[in-house]
Amino acid sequence: MSFNSFVLFVLFVSGGRRGLWVALMFGARWSGPVAEEAGNVSTAVQRLRHLRLAAVNIDGVLLNDTFSPVIRQMVVERGGEYTAEVEYALLSQSQLVAARVFAQAAGVSLSPRQVVDAYLEERERYLVRHPVRVVEGAAQLLARLRGLGLRIVCYGGLDRAHFDRHLGGFAEFFDGPRYVCTDGFRPGIREIVQDVFRLPCDRVLVVDDVARVAEEACRLGVPFIGCPGDFEHGHQRALMEEAGVRHLVRSLREIDGQLLRTVDAEAAAGTFWGDTRPPGAAASGSEGAVRAGR
Repeated sequence: MSFNSFVLFVLFVSGGRRGLWVALMFGARWSGPVAEEAGNVSTAVQRLRHLRLAAVNIDGVLLNDTFSPVIRQMVVERGGEYTAEVEYALLSQSQLVAARVFAQAAGVSLSPRQVVDAYLEERERYLVRHPVRVVEGAAQLLARLRGLGLRIVCYGGLDRAHFDRHLGGFAEFFDGPRYVCTDGFRPGIREIVQDVFRLPCDRVLVVDDVARVAEEACRLGVPFIGCPGDFEHGHQRALMEEAGVRHLVRSLREIDGQLLRTVDAEAAAGTFWGDTRPPGAAASGSEGAVRAGR
């Protein structure tokens, strides 16, 4: 059996019908750069030793960011300044909390509900020109995570209908509830790890584009890969660097087998965050999971 045929077989077995879809979709191009992403045959089929779950953010990671540009436009048009501090305070917050921050930053006397309604109307207009799309490399990343033996869950601040509409065709890649709406408990990492999947914190990899989530992952001792978007006015990459994020990528293709194995080894050794975690950080690892289960 040729290398190409073997990899397609692995995708089919590991992903079921979704694996077959990916195999058919990308099989013709499973050579050159794509083959290099998957690595050699042993990398494609050997499970990670420590990590058990990947929690992958929806908007800004698997889907393009259709939020930051709208938020900035609304702040600036109303006379506010879109600084790193403002962006930090707005992103990965519940809608009503973000609305209060927006009203203060823009200097407007609107209720949080009015701000949310105005934002949703503006975003609908933005989507006419910039529709939601699956980010390049998303399907390959999901197949790679599955091929390395990880369960996968998607999460974000919008309701389940958003996931079903834009990622429903990829649903069989995901486990458990498949999608967790975190609007009621931002940023939601602890709830996903401990309440939904009941895993030790160091056994879950989080992939997100927002620094606030990285800080929460650090506090909990959860392995994290930062994938800040390319929004020209965005501040998330700089904020993640300030937060001590060690693994930052510019595209999903960079989350390859080698990086995932590095993260796996660091998580297993308990060295992922090094000395970055602040004093009094929440318990992680097996000990933390025991307490969480009580």
